[in-house]
Amino acid sequence: MSRLPLYSESHFVNRIGWLRAAVLGANDGILSTASLIIGVAAAAATQNEVLIAGVAGLVAGAMSMAAGEYVSVSSQSDTERADFARERQELSENPEFELDELANIYVKRGVDRDLARQVAQQLMAKDALTAHARDELGISEITTARPVQAALTSALSFSVGAAMPLLMAVVSPTGALVPIVAVASLGFLALLGASGARAGGASVLRATARVTFWGALAMALTAGVGKVFGTVV
Repeated sequence: MSRLPLYSESHFVNRIGWLRAAVLGANDGILSTASLIIGVAAAAATQNEVLIAGVAGLVAGAMSMAAGEYVSVSSQSDTERADFARERQELSENPEFELDELANIYVKRGVDRDLARQVAQQLMAKDALTAHARDELGISEITTARPVQAALTSALSFSVGAAMPLLMAVVSPTGALVPIVAVASLGFLALLGASGARAGGASVLRATARVTFWGALAMALTAGVGKVFGTVV
């Protein structure tokens, strides 16, 4: 009797749920707060005004991220529950059709028809709803919506990200606040991009270049708006 080799595989897809929310929250925290600070500072505001704007942006942004993620992921969860209920009813009313449907899915993936039907029968005998959710609807334990987890992860990561440019604004001299916050924030964004890519097993260089480019563009545009606004007012 053959035995399976004893080794472990390392995959990253199980991290998708929290990793997406964490990276999105931290990226938004760094970028939006840094841009807000730079924009207000470019409008010739005092350092106290800049700090007040930064703190307000951190609190408002964290709550906005939490609420947005919760509402968005809850909508996905509602759709999943509705699909589960519909599939449960179909299994109850027409199990033979559902068996053929599941077998046809495996046939399309390259399994022999007779074997596909046997597999479908065995899977449905164990847990018909889970089998159809996974192979017909594409819903699995990994992809299941978790609204509370997404909301908390986004709010926390946003707060951590926003605290970085805010801290730089506190320690920077008034005359050099804009360049220091901009350069430091781009460094934070690059580090975030690299860390997120490494955690997800993706290309570090591509992720770093992506977040740095869009971060620089956002801060430059905000600084321009602040400068124009400060000049006009």
